[in-house]
Amino acid sequence: MEFIDLRSDTVTRPTKEMLDFMMHSKVGDDVFNEDPTINELEMYAAELFGKEAALYCPSGTMTNQIAIKIHTQPGEELVCDVNSHIYNYEGGGISFNSGVQAKLINGDEGRLTAELIEPHINPDLDWLTRTSLVSLENTVNRAGGSYYTLKDIKPISELCKSKGLALHMDGARIFNALAETNGSPQEMGKYFDTISICLSKGLGAPVGSLLLGTRAHIKKGRKIRKVLGGGMRQAGFLAAAGLYALKNNLTRLKEDHKKAKQLEAVLKTLPYVESILPVYTNIIIFNLKKDKYTGAEFEKKLSEKNIKIAAFGKQTIRFVTHLDFTNEMLEQTIKVLKGM
Repeated sequence: MEFIDLRSDTVTRPTKEMLDFMMHSKVGDDVFNEDPTINELEMYAAELFGKEAALYCPSGTMTNQIAIKIHTQPGEELVCDVNSHIYNYEGGGISFNSGVQAKLINGDEGRLTAELIEPHINPDLDWLTRTSLVSLENTVNRAGGSYYTLKDIKPISELCKSKGLALHMDGARIFNALAETNGSPQEMGKYFDTISICLSKGLGAPVGSLLLGTRAHIKKGRKIRKVLGGGMRQAGFLAAAGLYALKNNLTRLKEDHKKAKQLEAVLKTLPYVESILPVYTNIIIFNLKKDKYTGAEFEKKLSEKNIKIAAFGKQTIRFVTHLDFTNEMLEQTIKVLKGM
């Protein structure tokens, strides 16, 4: 029996239609700006968010790290939530790549507000680190897929502009947020200096992320990408998957959210579940009762039932729904969970 994989939405595989599109794409040398499919993808994504230009990279970690380096100088400081991916899961890249320190804020389920941010912006004094960047994650992975609305972001953008700070969005799952809020990518785009979007999570591409910004940002970003080893050659075959994903897989994200809500409803009834974070999009994070299972024990039990999951801590579990998680798999998962 095929494993049911709920570890992440990164486990998705290209559909036959996506593979066909990839195999018929035109390619060239992207380091020379000569890959037509990459150029088309970058233009399409930039226009989608109302930005001037975009940069195709292998991963969201790379696009985030490039953005940080674009907006900061060594010895400066960025502001982000304590749950942020850029702080927790990018290998210390903030300090390693840019020589920048992070000022961490405890937001509301991973979300910051202008009122929370403002007191953490340092005044211009010789002995204080210069605050130069604010980074928001949308949706917030460690907070169960919570998201920002346009109403939430507008005052943060206004604060950053008034204080001379850049504003970056780690939008690895931005389309999940937009699917729930019915928001416009162009409206979202006007509030940020740079935006990172991922193609290889819920959208189903095998690899790739994009950094969006001004032409000047992206020109600088191309140099940084080269330094980081991200200059690719005939990568149009990969970029084609991202182009297909953006044109075909956005509206279906609500199906993943619906399945996540169904799992949430079941988990709330189970005797071994201590608590569960509110499920906003496609991420479910819950805690197990200490007298029932540890995270590792629970992971092993489900593995024996052909279900792959990720222990997110000693008692914490994360499920992530995605396009390869079918209705039949949902029914089987619910059956297994109820039988434990």
